[in-house]
Amino acid sequence: MPVLMPDGSYRLGDPDAPPDVRQLIGHCEFESPDADVLVSLLPRFVHIRGEPRLATLVRLVDEETRGARPAREVVLARLLEVLFIEALGSGGIAASPGLVRGLADPRLAAAICRMHESPTEPWTVAQLAKEAALSRSAFFQRFSRAVGVAPMEYLLSWRMALARKMLRRESVSVAEVAERVGYRSASTFSVAFARHVGVAPIRYTRGEEAA
Repeated sequence: MPVLMPDGSYRLGDPDAPPDVRQLIGHCEFESPDADVLVSLLPRFVHIRGEPRLATLVRLVDEETRGARPAREVVLARLLEVLFIEALGSGGIAASPGLVRGLADPRLAAAICRMHESPTEPWTVAQLAKEAALSRSAFFQRFSRAVGVAPMEYLLSWRMALARKMLRRESVSVAEVAERVGYRSASTFSVAFARHVGVAPIRYTRGEEAA
């Protein structure tokens, strides 16, 4: 069983022996209603070695966790945010598919940014490939390998994320939301939304979630 040590840490094994491994464990929470889009595109793991900036941040987090300084929780929250961003921006993410890896590729980033800027456009793989200055097949393979999902699947997720945000935060009709995320009819949008989210748009507006 873990043993609480005087410095606030927990020890597994012989409390008097030198430690073989030290772990600093925590978690992040995304409060946005479309957080699942971001989370699903993050890498499953990031393995980083020899990054002085991250080592410094970890040390500061460790010190802040153990200390009793004024505004400790505020400082710790900001440090953890910076640590998270630095980890995603480090070289250790290169081998893991995800949105960050896609944005790190200048050609794919051009297509991703166009999807973000103009979700109402009737995008096709061929058009997105043109934005990336790649052939259709090369773009599809490169995007899927880097981001972890096919281009049109990512576009659908982005449109549904925007739709969820509008339905929850803005006083707009389903038809207006459909138009603003690239659907020509409310019925087509409603079918796509229900399939993707698990509930119809009008039920989602009322705060109902998928069973």
